[in-house]
Amino acid sequence: MQLSHSPGETLAVFDDPNLVSCAGLVPMVALAQRCGLAELMSSKLTLPARGGANAHLKVPGLVAGMVAGADSIDDMDLLRHGGMDRLFGGVWAPSTLGTFLRTFSFGHVRQLDSVAAAMLAELARWTPLLAGADHVAYVDVDDTIRATYGYAKQGAGFGYSGVKGLNALIAIVSTPLSAPVICATRLRKGSTNSARGAARLVADALKAAKAAGAGGPDGSGLVVLRADSAFYNHAVIATARRAKVRFSITARMNPAVSKAITSLDELAWTPISYPNAVWDDDEQRLISDAEIAEVPFVAFTSRRTTEHITGRLIVRRVKRLNPVNTSKTSSAKTAGAVAEQQELFAAYRYHAVFSDSPLTLVQAEKTHRAHAIVKQVIADLKSGPMAHLPSGSFMANSAWLVLAAIAFNLTRAAGCLASAFHARATTATMRAHLINVPARLARSARKLRLHLPQHWPWEPAWTQLFDATLGPPTTA
Repeated sequence: MQLSHSPGETLAVFDDPNLVSCAGLVPMVALAQRCGLAELMSSKLTLPARGGANAHLKVPGLVAGMVAGADSIDDMDLLRHGGMDRLFGGVWAPSTLGTFLRTFSFGHVRQLDSVAAAMLAELARWTPLLAGADHVAYVDVDDTIRATYGYAKQGAGFGYSGVKGLNALIAIVSTPLSAPVICATRLRKGSTNSARGAARLVADALKAAKAAGAGGPDGSGLVVLRADSAFYNHAVIATARRAKVRFSITARMNPAVSKAITSLDELAWTPISYPNAVWDDDEQRLISDAEIAEVPFVAFTSRRTTEHITGRLIVRRVKRLNPVNTSKTSSAKTAGAVAEQQELFAAYRYHAVFSDSPLTLVQAEKTHRAHAIVKQVIADLKSGPMAHLPSGSFMANSAWLVLAAIAFNLTRAAGCLASAFHARATTATMRAHLINVPARLARSARKLRLHLPQHWPWEPAWTQLFDATLGPPTTA
């Protein structure tokens, strides 16, 4: 590709009041309106009048800015260019939106969490957002550190990763037929432990997931909570049991787990092969073959008998290339294992999962590995609204995280209406294909017409999304 004219003959002038750069916001905002985002804000959010007025307009505006790619408060100015004031009403200046976010308290953020959960349920009702959730659904929980800089961020600190920032706890729900959406979020100070407050978030996430259709209306479907070893504790698993869902959580290699592993007979191991080799950080090599086995297991036996939790331990082992290297076997040594046990842990590296899943051994181990899908959602958020936590106020950043989750779910729902490809596309792809589409506005016969680029590669998907959101309403 090259310029068709010489540089001296190419001019640029910002002077057209009828152009917009993100025409895809029209169906997005229409979908948000159809799902009642403004009404939810009016009914659930009780901000003070000073700075918190017109929440039913400011919150959809913030969400629309995030959908279009804004990752800071100043970026919300992209909603005020060209003909945007002809397309949308109630567009506020970034300084006003920043003041609005700073009016949030902890209670107001919890009210916003309720709005996000109700919005997810509405999106699932109007679009095929969680196809098959009434049969099988997975709820995944993980946390991440969002790096911050300077000294003005409330709550910033050094966490488990050694990075200074704030800790975001995120729960997603997905099905074998649909891409994940966010069902709960919580912003925490940077130095917090991963499991802090996790049980409460899990309870909120499971409630939101069920309201969105997980498990079906009668609760007969399979819902599985998945998490890594940071969330292997009694509070989290007991919360799953109270919610009547299954769990699959990576177990810490403590003495009880080590003892259960050594009790496995050599004939109990089943060889498996990964379709695609995966990188193993401990072994520093690609792994394509492993062996799995299971054994009944009772967890948390140090607690009262009524608090013991029974399940099964699903164990995966990978043969070490260097059996002499036992630097990763401290847990077995701490348990006071005999020489035979030390030799066993030196020859293999073990990964245990505590679960009560009704699936077969191979299926249960495979579905637990799919927990890594939550990392994709976190990466997606960090390439969008969570690229920054833009305010110095901790509560403003907490509200920003919840709004980012609403924007993520709204974008995912729009993708489901557009095409099968966009139903699983990242938000960056959605912005490039369907949202940041330039258009010229024209009025004819009292109707506003959008003139979009000819030969746009994703015209069929954009048109399908436009017709689905601005046509007669139909439920999914």
